[in-house]
Amino acid sequence: MMNKRMIATAVAVSSLALAGAAQAEVKVGFLGGFTGGIESLTPPIFDGAQLAVQQINEQGGILDGQTLAMPSGDTTCSDASAASNSADRMVNTENVTAIVGALCTGATIAAANNAAIPGGVVMVSPASTAPAVTELNDNDLVFRTVPSDAFQGEMLAKLLIDKGIDEVAVTFVNNDYGQGLSDAFANTFKAEGGSVVESLAHEDNRADYRSELGILSSTGVQTLVVLAYADTSGQTVLRQAAESGVFTQYVGADGMVGNSLVEAVGANVLDGMIATRPGSPDLPGTAIFTEAAEANDVDPDAVFAAQAYDAAFLLALAIEQNGSAEREGLSEALRAVASEPGEVILPGEWEKAVELIAQGEEINYEGASGRHEFDDNGDVPGTVVEMTVEDGEFKQVGELAED
Repeated sequence: MMNKRMIATAVAVSSLALAGAAQAEVKVGFLGGFTGGIESLTPPIFDGAQLAVQQINEQGGILDGQTLAMPSGDTTCSDASAASNSADRMVNTENVTAIVGALCTGATIAAANNAAIPGGVVMVSPASTAPAVTELNDNDLVFRTVPSDAFQGEMLAKLLIDKGIDEVAVTFVNNDYGQGLSDAFANTFKAEGGSVVESLAHEDNRADYRSELGILSSTGVQTLVVLAYADTSGQTVLRQAAESGVFTQYVGADGMVGNSLVEAVGANVLDGMIATRPGSPDLPGTAIFTEAAEANDVDPDAVFAAQAYDAAFLLALAIEQNGSAEREGLSEALRAVASEPGEVILPGEWEKAVELIAQGEEINYEGASGRHEFDDNGDVPGTVVEMTVEDGEFKQVGELAED
């Protein structure tokens, strides 16, 4: 029989082993709309983030060989309570060091205000594009690797004017994303000589938008701009608009760019639909990411996949730079690894980055979707690309640039 000293020793050894196991994992959470308005868009975005995690672990892990893990939570995109609850679990139960996400703007704002900011947790969203994110009182904790809709709305408006479309009817989902994008679009469209003949907000997740469509179609305008989500209201609006046979041209933005939308509404209906989405500039990191993504069955062209990869890789670099899995000091470290000056780190160059950080050298990550020089608000300049529906799927036409 073991004596008390032996038992105590065994318990102590066991406790140390468990403590070691607990310390051997660093967690960066992921918050996304796995159900709801962008449920078909979320999996490839998550895949993009997980590709960064995979590369890091394959190249020796983080913080002297610990494993980087990425627990995930569902925000549903539109339910602020679900977003807050998922974020609370990440911050207070999973004890993540940082968070990639959320994706939909309302979810990001709810998660930030109710869990991440109080918990001192850095969030980097790869998809929350509304200007409202800029205005958060976030203690320098909320960043994004995607440009604000102030830019996308401007580019979409100029694109339509360039195509000779100068009269539109607009319907937008009634939340921060839809309102912010609609305002940015309308302001530029009017300034460029266009006319928004009618603009209506609509609530998400309804079965019938025929009343709104009746008002919009009564204008006689042939072009309908739908600023909503591919898997909920945007899809229903387009389906019911097609049934009416009134509109001849459909237009959307990033929340609508998913082939699930084309499949659900019909390729014949949406053929020639015009859309915009944040894209990746022609930088070395873009080609490197594309090659790595294709080798790992990740769609490099999926909307926000490259931005999610960059968000995860940047947060891991910041943790390594910070020297621990503690939350304090991480936002400063994030700015340091993302900005000039420093040795350029490209996607996948984890071992190189770790070695430079260990030597006390400055690094500057230039990613899959941009250089990510964060401004004072945690925003980045970005690239917007034109998309069109052709042969039953969304295809990229080209990059849009400011005049």
